[in-house]
Amino acid sequence: MNNIDQFFTPNPVAFAASYLNYLQTILQGIDQAEIGRFIETILDARKRGATVFFIGNGGSAATASHFANDLSIGTNDYDMPFRVISLTDNISIITAIGNDFGYEEIFVRQLKIIGKKGDVLVGISASGNSPNVLKAFDHARATGIKTVAITAFDGGKMKLLADEGIHVPTALKEYGPAEDAHMVLDHLVASYLMRYVKRG
Repeated sequence: MNNIDQFFTPNPVAFAASYLNYLQTILQGIDQAEIGRFIETILDARKRGATVFFIGNGGSAATASHFANDLSIGTNDYDMPFRVISLTDNISIITAIGNDFGYEEIFVRQLKIIGKKGDVLVGISASGNSPNVLKAFDHARATGIKTVAITAFDGGKMKLLADEGIHVPTALKEYGPAEDAHMVLDHLVASYLMRYVKRG
């Protein structure tokens, strides 16, 4: 059952209070050890000069772009940078692949060109069942690219495929709280890495 449907009320102030309280509950349910492992994975990629790729659809595509911005540019480190790319950002490439080969190919065909063994692929998907994300994960696993699943709902197939991940515990179809939490994870991780870099 969708919790948002249950606490909906025509009163916008009451709805806002319920939504924010529910979001707090969700955030408190995230396994902090999973966040720690993800940060260590990003730091390890930086140390090795590996690239971290982010992918996702819809709101998760925007989150992928935001992650790439915050981790690559936002950390303000150019001597040993975080090499982070969102594969959701080049609309010419995405539409060319989608038109010529199908939407399920939009990430995997980019990854085949610029991904290499030792890189990291981070999939962001509330359902964890997006075919284009799963196809990229299959390729990554076959070619030695580490996979990280940032999920919600029940985690879907992506959670099962991934080497590691961060799961946001929401009910099915609760896209708003799921994507809210994913953005909190972005800012949490970026805030940590920015300060980690500063301290040397």
